[in-house]
Amino acid sequence: MPEGTRTGNDWINSYLEAILDVGPGLVDDAKSSLLLRERGHFSPTRYFVEEVITGFDETDLHRSWVRAAATRSPQERNTRLENLCWRIWNLARQKKQLEEKEAQRMTKRRLERERGRREATADMSEDLSEGEKGDVVTDVSTHGDSVRGRLPRINSVDAMETFISQQKGKKLYIVLISLHGLIRGENMELGRDSDTGGQVKYVVELARALGSMPGVYRVDLLTRQVSSPDVDWSYGEPTEMLTPLSAEGFEEETGESSGSYIIRIPFGPKDQYIPKENLWPHIPEFVDGALNHVIQMSKVLGEQVGGGKPIWPVAIHGHYADAGDSAALLSGALNVPMLFTGHSLGRDKLEQLLKQGRQSRDEINATYKIMRRIEAEELSLDASEIVITSTRQEIDEQWRLYDGFDPILERKIRARIRRNVSCYGRFMPRMVVIPPGMEFHHIVPLDGDMDGETDTSEDHHPTPADPPIWTEIMRFFTNPRKPMILALARPDPKKNITTLVKAFGECRPLRELANLTLIMGNRDGIDDMSSTSASVLLSVLKLIDKHDLYGQVAYPKHHKQSDVPEIYRLAAKTKGVFINPAFIEPFGLTLIEAAAYGLPIVATKNGGPVDIVQVLDNGLLVDPHDQQSIADALLKLVADKHLWARCRQNGLKNIHLYSWPAHCKTYLSRIASCKARHPQWQRSDDGAESSESDSPSDSLRDIQDLSLNLKFSMDGEKSGISVNESSLESEGSIDRKNKIESAVLAWSKGISRDTRKAGFSEKADHNSSGKFPVLRRRKHLIVICVDCDTISDLIDTTKKIFEATEKERTEESIGYILSTSLTITEIRSFLVSGGLGPNDFDAFICNSGSDLYYPSINSDDRPFVVDFYYHSHIEYRWGGEGLRKTLVRWATSINDKKGGSEEQNVTASEQLSTDYCYAFKVQKPAMVPPVKELRKVLRIQALRCHVIYCQNGTRLNVIPVAASRSQALRYLYLRWGVDLSKMVVVAGECGDTDYEGLLGGLHKSVVLKGVGSNAISQLHTNRNYPLSDVLATDSPNIVQTTEGCGSDDIRGALEKLEVVKN
Repeated sequence: MPEGTRTGNDWINSYLEAILDVGPGLVDDAKSSLLLRERGHFSPTRYFVEEVITGFDETDLHRSWVRAAATRSPQERNTRLENLCWRIWNLARQKKQLEEKEAQRMTKRRLERERGRREATADMSEDLSEGEKGDVVTDVSTHGDSVRGRLPRINSVDAMETFISQQKGKKLYIVLISLHGLIRGENMELGRDSDTGGQVKYVVELARALGSMPGVYRVDLLTRQVSSPDVDWSYGEPTEMLTPLSAEGFEEETGESSGSYIIRIPFGPKDQYIPKENLWPHIPEFVDGALNHVIQMSKVLGEQVGGGKPIWPVAIHGHYADAGDSAALLSGALNVPMLFTGHSLGRDKLEQLLKQGRQSRDEINATYKIMRRIEAEELSLDASEIVITSTRQEIDEQWRLYDGFDPILERKIRARIRRNVSCYGRFMPRMVVIPPGMEFHHIVPLDGDMDGETDTSEDHHPTPADPPIWTEIMRFFTNPRKPMILALARPDPKKNITTLVKAFGECRPLRELANLTLIMGNRDGIDDMSSTSASVLLSVLKLIDKHDLYGQVAYPKHHKQSDVPEIYRLAAKTKGVFINPAFIEPFGLTLIEAAAYGLPIVATKNGGPVDIVQVLDNGLLVDPHDQQSIADALLKLVADKHLWARCRQNGLKNIHLYSWPAHCKTYLSRIASCKARHPQWQRSDDGAESSESDSPSDSLRDIQDLSLNLKFSMDGEKSGISVNESSLESEGSIDRKNKIESAVLAWSKGISRDTRKAGFSEKADHNSSGKFPVLRRRKHLIVICVDCDTISDLIDTTKKIFEATEKERTEESIGYILSTSLTITEIRSFLVSGGLGPNDFDAFICNSGSDLYYPSINSDDRPFVVDFYYHSHIEYRWGGEGLRKTLVRWATSINDKKGGSEEQNVTASEQLSTDYCYAFKVQKPAMVPPVKELRKVLRIQALRCHVIYCQNGTRLNVIPVAASRSQALRYLYLRWGVDLSKMVVVAGECGDTDYEGLLGGLHKSVVLKGVGSNAISQLHTNRNYPLSDVLATDSPNIVQTTEGCGSDDIRGALEKLEVVKN
């Protein structure tokens, strides 16, 4: 509150009294003060309570001030202005509080990161020599590659020819993912809504450009299929082929499936176009649909150009957080490398919104689902091989905000990798700066100017042959032949247009030499604009009036997207300059566009323009806060014709560095640096695997395949054998080899007897009925994912499910999979206690999804067979011993916080742990940090994994980042062709902390109401985001039973899902 206001206390006290006196019912009567004003009885206190306290919104401050200033009544005007002061004071107070909280949070974050870095460095104890710490020239540092240093070499003619020769013979398959917005190849509706913007154009052009590169056979851009009456029918087409770019002489073998395609996957509400914030519950459904497409396409490409062997994607590239989350799941399911581009990042947006003080963190999350978005970006860091950015600013100022990326630790890890020294399970994605590409082949820079080099007309006005937008702009100018200073930006305070107008208006020499053109979007009337945009535009108009700039500044109301090239041409024709004076510019695509048309540039020194000016060498950088600096730079370029010509020539000479071929060349080179990964059972000596054929040869191939990497297990615990040592020869056990050969012989005998039989026999022998595993022959699979309080509750629930499907169980049309956090030893005890046998189930997903077993033939001797191929499938970025040591250290720190208590709350359990699951027992779940805190600790130390509290919080399982119970189901589809839509997941109303991954997807779900105690639900109270943000509870694939359901209720739910018949 301003000091020195004598009468301030009187009206302040009256307002405070009004807050106490006016009842809560006033809030609901929004029109009361309006009615009072209309009757001539205006109450300042009542107005204050209604309009300020209950309807606080500082975004409308400017409009409130305009209304207050226009009020005729002095009393009401003064009251409005006083209220406005209150609002400003309240906003300032909120921002101060936020700044204090932010400072505390940043201090805490800095200390956490320093501690994590120290611990990680201590584990990686070997010292680095000075030469291994990286240098500017040769080291690929955490800040990305030096664009200036690398791009000229990459894009020289010789290097490109070498690249083309290296690519010959390759048949690469690349998958891009961009989910939100409306995506099509032609006539893109950019700006239709906030989801259909520059990212849409970027991904379409990237897909088109990659499809034209040598060595790339097919590119699929996966997005959402939208069949809504609110949008054009073209967005509902399943497939759209993108028109190829000019291949610039790259002759590439083509085929039926070659080229670039938009593939639209149906997921979410079928007849609705929904914003990106509402897509999160439907991500698993997209992943399942995309998995089906990629598997089928890999087989088709294999038949066409792969000699019958599937051609798996060389990389899966997610764009934005939602697609990054999808790409992490899809690449994990397929075991192929992942790339990620954030475009804009959630943590950065959250910081900006909090600083504005308009909304609390909870309100921001409710509006933008920002915490789910941030977690998706963290998961993308966990899973990505490479993160592609447009500028170093994105790395330095945005990515370093994330737990999963630390520039200093990244350098240490990268140095150890170069030395071929162990990083103790620590991984960091490589940050690579690859600026967006552009198409320049259609751009022809004008060589003439307005003084007659190409224009022989004596008239100084535009001719009828000129583009209409030229006429629209030049009508503003008294002398249209003066050089044009062009700014192209929406009227947003961040774009700093008002400072540009001030700089122009207050520099007399600049005004005499040049005109100023402001292309500030499209508008009909100022009153129809948002308050922020209207405020900027009004400020510009006032500055024009203040400095009497009429005849020197153009600000047309309308322009088309197709007019933009003509606007650049006009500025170049007048020997003008393009300027981007934004306070911060993440990249600056308009600067590249302007350079392509021969315009020198003046740009902000904050953000991406630094890289652009360094590479193109065609302009000057300025401090956007320094008005004089802006004027001096513009005047220098406009007045010095030699400097102008040199900048123009440099821009045209170097612009190819931002072409799509250059972008794609760097892009493909980065992909080539990734370690190739693909489903491991696709071996050169195995022949193609068919999931659908029932021929004896296919079945025998499966048996040969199984004999290579399935191990009979009695207890299923730690085998002590790494994935690389999992073949029969490396085991060195003749006895075990003989047992497996005997099992294979038994299966082959069963196949020879049964492969000619069609359908299901009522009393078929489970162990000799065709292919192994038997789950491939089921019409439906019921996946029991119920996380019960006790083993007896799980037995009871399982028997109810068996009873509900007794008929189908007898016919063997329905099979069962047990998916749980239990170890295989505990599962065996569960089976014994419940009077069940291993062969009552087709598969066992154990240890929260880190182990997969099948029932064996010799169930008495060795009841389970472990799938080692699944281990090789999920081992990506598994931290191993380094992770275990960190977890033990964390557990010790938790126990130390209890003080002098002898009882340890968190203890490592060797008995419950396996090679791919580190288990800890928890005595008091309420005393341990939530999942998000432990996940944060591990990410800060570059350890990538999933953390799951289970068994009512009494157990902690830490498993590979590529593993989960839901990912295990996708593995069964990939490995054995088990249709995901034929699976039915039965879960409780709540469950372990991996519960959210169980219900979404193509599979159907039955939720047993009442199953899941308060103890389980407490595990979810400290989540980063509420479960409601990610669960599609209104999906037709999810059916909920009544409370205390019995077998009849379960069968009724299955009938609703059309799994069983009445």
